Amino acid sequence: MAFFTHRICRGFSSSALRNVVIKHVTIIGGGQMGAGIAQVAATTGHSVTLVDTSDDILKKSVKGIEGSLKRVVKKKFADKPEAGEEFIQKVLQNVSTSTDAATTVQGTDLVLEAIVENLKIKQDIFGGLDKLAPAHTIFASNTSSLPIADIASSTKRLDRFGGLHFFNPVPMMKLVEVIGTPATSQETFDSLLNFSKALGKTPVSCKDTPGFIVNRLLVPYMMEAIRLHERGHGSKEDIDIGMKLGAGYPMGPFELLDYVGLDTAKFIIDGWSAMDPENPLFAPSELLNKLVAEGKYGKKTGEGFYKYK
Repeated sequence: MAFFTHRICRGFSSSALRNVVIKHVTIIGGGQMGAGIAQVAATTGHSVTLVDTSDDILKKSVKGIEGSLKRVVKKKFADKPEAGEEFIQKVLQNVSTSTDAATTVQGTDLVLEAIVENLKIKQDIFGGLDKLAPAHTIFASNTSSLPIADIASSTKRLDRFGGLHFFNPVPMMKLVEVIGTPATSQETFDSLLNFSKALGKTPVSCKDTPGFIVNRLLVPYMMEAIRLHERGHGSKEDIDIGMKLGAGYPMGPFELLDYVGLDTAKFIIDGWSAMDPENPLFAPSELLNKLVAEGKYGKKTGEGFYKYK
């Protein structure tokens, strides 16, 4: 009987997705990425519930959204302060917060996770919510480096699971990578593409490969810059200048590494190396490992490849 019911639910969900429009979004994680996505979704008229583990975290998230909106208003409503305040309040009315994900997901169209890059934690969250969310609800992860299929494996809605990789800062960056696994249905993928467009973003379609498109090109580029420096073939300053003036990049690879976070870069490359240890593009770096071990993560700690204090 359970199997029969499950098959009916799966059949219903597949057909229902053809006409589904994502109106309510539950975002798991109130950090910088989660709050940024919440702001953009709320600004475009979506109903958003931001979920995290404590009210204090969520208060900071909402305060951050309000601060970001005020910066928008300064530019967009410079001569109309009253209209600007009305805009802020209208957006904030679309954002609610909760520490109870289990209840929130029971009335949502999309569950989007934007938490720490830890596979087991992501699997545990989605595995638990899978039992509570409606059949039509789509699950998506904002992961930048973990395989979507591995995260989805903790659920029974493999056809309704995909990736939505936003870029930081979310309100400013126009790109969204939309990732489908071999099990992701076309209806789900189309819904995620349409949702991205509804946010005013430009989506690109990606396969579930390490780093998708942007990070698959960007991380090996940054790692090769480190190896070039390790081999004594160029100083970090000259490499940065070369890429900015020669390739037209806004930041050099070492400046970008410090901005992204050396701990983040190490986490990504270590994960890829474990998955494909024979790939020279994914080889670790002794210098990167040394700096991370010393707690020098880049701008956020005051020192990485460069000093910021």
